[in-house]
Amino acid sequence: MAAECEAIGVVGGGQMGSGIAQLGLVHGLHVYLSDSDPEALARASKSISSSIQRLISKGNLSEAEGSAALQRLHCTSSLEEMNGCDVIIEAIVESEEVKKKLFVELDRIAKAPAILASNTSSISITRLASATKRPAQVIGMHFMNPPPVMKLVEIIRGVNTSDETFLATKALAERFGKTVICSQDYSGFIVNRILMPMINEAFYALFTGVATKEDIDTGMKLGTNHPMGPLELADFIGLDVCLSIMRVLHSGLGGSKYVPCPLLVQYVDAGQLGRKQGLGVYDYRKSPGPTKPNSRL
Repeated sequence: MAAECEAIGVVGGGQMGSGIAQLGLVHGLHVYLSDSDPEALARASKSISSSIQRLISKGNLSEAEGSAALQRLHCTSSLEEMNGCDVIIEAIVESEEVKKKLFVELDRIAKAPAILASNTSSISITRLASATKRPAQVIGMHFMNPPPVMKLVEIIRGVNTSDETFLATKALAERFGKTVICSQDYSGFIVNRILMPMINEAFYALFTGVATKEDIDTGMKLGTNHPMGPLELADFIGLDVCLSIMRVLHSGLGGSKYVPCPLLVQYVDAGQLGRKQGLGVYDYRKSPGPTKPNSRL
């Protein structure tokens, strides 16, 4: 990769992808944001524009800086337009099969020196890299949600990730103003290996009748100083994402403590996926939920 990154690609126009794109824009990069769904791409563009306007209104960006940032945004439904990017960051559904198919395409499209990074929160970087002809240039770059607010980026090296790739990715995260932590390529990495079993245990506490959802969340907020209770946080992350990560942990690490709670499975089977669907553990269709979500993973 070139010594100075000038353009990045972001694949996925959801909350994570649009947040990562915004970071690139306000830190002087050209950003090629791609999604196969035109409506998702339109929502992402609108969300980024609104966020940058808020930064301007708060005095964090000047009008000129905000305007220049938005001019560097290139929304496209074609991955081919990312062929000049120095780094391409994947932020799509948490499915190894789907991500591997994307990495095959990105490997074909991207210029030879380009780094391919995944925002995966649990899936093996080594296995994703194996789908490419450039495993030394594949790395995990796990942003916390929402990316513009949260201060952490978790970097994961696959078995073949080169030092050059690691240092360039770390430099990019630090350019975004993030603190970097580094994980070996084991299921769940650092943050989710600790966080998701806690969330899963909160579901077990609810499932077995230990307490109400409100008391479980209040206990963790006031008793351990968490900004959100684990059930509310699960709704914020997405119950389907939580379940997917628990299944990766159980598959990769074994052990009964990683078995997804039947209640979590039931919520997902019912389509109650959390805030994004308006209904999860809590009902968000008429109210914002127990509290307004604070910044969290």
